[in-house]
Amino acid sequence: MNDITNWTRSDDAMIETAIRRGATRRELLQMMLAGGAALSAGSLMLGRAGNAVAATPVAGGTLKAAGWSASTADTLDPAKASLSTDYVRCCSFYNRLTFLDKGGTPQMELAEAIETKDAKTWTVKLRKDVTFHDGKPLTADDVIFSLKRHLDPAVGSKVAAQMTSFKAVDKQTVEITLASPNADLPTILSMHHFMIVADGTTDFSKGNGTGAFVREVFEPGVRSVGLKNKNYWKSRPNVDSFEYFAISDDSSRVNALLSGDIHLAATINPRSMRLVESQGDGFVLSKTTSGNYTNLNMRLDMEPGSKRDFVEGMKYLVNREQIVKSALRGLGEVGNDQPVSPANFYHNPDLRPHAFDPEKAKFHFEKAGMLGQSIPVVASDAANSAIDMAMIIQASAAEIGLKLDVQRVPADGYWDNYWLKAPIHFGNINPRPTPDILFSLLYSSEAPWNESQYKSEKFDKMLIEARGSLDQEKRKAIYNEMQVMVASEAGTIIPAYISNVDAITAKLKGLEANPLGGQMGYAFAEYVWLEA
Repeated sequence: MNDITNWTRSDDAMIETAIRRGATRRELLQMMLAGGAALSAGSLMLGRAGNAVAATPVAGGTLKAAGWSASTADTLDPAKASLSTDYVRCCSFYNRLTFLDKGGTPQMELAEAIETKDAKTWTVKLRKDVTFHDGKPLTADDVIFSLKRHLDPAVGSKVAAQMTSFKAVDKQTVEITLASPNADLPTILSMHHFMIVADGTTDFSKGNGTGAFVREVFEPGVRSVGLKNKNYWKSRPNVDSFEYFAISDDSSRVNALLSGDIHLAATINPRSMRLVESQGDGFVLSKTTSGNYTNLNMRLDMEPGSKRDFVEGMKYLVNREQIVKSALRGLGEVGNDQPVSPANFYHNPDLRPHAFDPEKAKFHFEKAGMLGQSIPVVASDAANSAIDMAMIIQASAAEIGLKLDVQRVPADGYWDNYWLKAPIHFGNINPRPTPDILFSLLYSSEAPWNESQYKSEKFDKMLIEARGSLDQEKRKAIYNEMQVMVASEAGTIIPAYISNVDAITAKLKGLEANPLGGQMGYAFAEYVWLEA
């Protein structure tokens, strides 16, 4: 019988190989007819073979991708990483003890198992088949060194580690004791800053990790190149090399993709989406909504943010719906001035954002004595859609007699020179998987990225209480109240949770969404492949 039932798996494999080698549709049909398949079955078989090819990783090729931010302060020290560019590079050169899958569940990576009985003392058992790029085997000493660095003020770690003591039970086992119980530890250890480095490392520019790529080039503020780690303990990566750099201008980044110079343009502006979509099947938009946001920060320890009525007026002045519709082209959800997104289990759905009310805003500005004054607001393309947001807010202010002087500054150097420093400025925060991480990083009194210099003893105590509770409902109630406190007391305005959009060539396969953000949680280089 001359039909598809005569076709074998080995014949399927032959067709898949021909597709990878670039055979035309006509050549493929001729091949199938010669093998005994009916012409009517051709499309079905080609579709099946094509899907198999698309889903099956292909080895080889050089992956090139461009982010949007870079600085001469770019670093391969995971503890000091602060930009998405840093995260991408650290993910390619190093590994973590755990990683988050696309559902937000922590999975084991360098750790074979992480166990606890009381959420305070944890036992980490390491894999035995892992080596660093220089050939050194991974041991408990490397883990202890890496984690202890976050406790040293001289290191300047970007995370507030709650670990207090470490003990090497044996070469492959570490015991970690926390300052207080924290059931989120396996999730915390999946964060980019907790990459494992070799014991005693002082020169991080070498990128000597256990990761999928070995550093060949690292030029801060310029580019990095990694070569496939031939001794990698996993079966990946698929590509032979990986080059990453930044193109700060959105249009230039997209044009580099369309011209074939790069395979991925990270975090494109909504204005560029139509251009990419108009190119047909050759390019794809990869969308992720996982808690990324651009926020307006008013430092409470500087004027005019030190005037409570000014901060309150600004919260009524922000037209959140218009920002989602116009600045984000609909790619976002209205925010309520706190960092726990609707995608998170602990999000407080009852906390309503300030309504857009220019008259109430004017009332508070008059009380603060700010009408008639020129108020500088620093904005940059370094923070996604910040310029568009600033223009919308500026227009609303002008209608009630408030002059906001939007000072547009270059993306290059923005995070070093303006973020956390200017009295009023924009930030851009990447997704974090737990409220504890978000609040510890951004709002506790000692938070390293306390953008508005918010200080509250009550908030700090609640943070510790929620962290130590094993009662999920109790934790949820505490986190709900903390979100209310941030929204009403801090000097940060979070108008929307942004849908991140990475533009990619259709030849780039294997990219998935991840709760840690776009570019597959910044770890895409290890997992994707290039279609032949």
